[in-house]
Amino acid sequence: MAEHASIPLTIEFTGGLELLFSNQRKHQVELPSSNRSPNVADLITYLCDKLMKDPRKDMFVLDGTVRPGILVLINDADWELEGQETYQLQPRDEIVFVSTLHGG
Repeated sequence: MAEHASIPLTIEFTGGLELLFSNQRKHQVELPSSNRSPNVADLITYLCDKLMKDPRKDMFVLDGTVRPGILVLINDADWELEGQETYQLQPRDEIVFVSTLHGG
């Protein structure tokens, strides 16, 4: 029996971040997984490469991770409690990115 080729996730963007993602708040994503479980860092790369249509990637990421001022929730818990980028994603996890930055 083959391992999961992808992990189904629910991704949500709020606080203005949805503007960077085709103005759509909620996305169902099938994150490809190779020989290891992908983590949040892999998800962030995937979102920038595959889902973000807006050229202003620096509004979402800075130095390879989400920029300061963006709150990340993993299944309704602050990602700082879950290990941040190193959290191993599980099927049907819900990841919410909330911008606390206003203006522009």
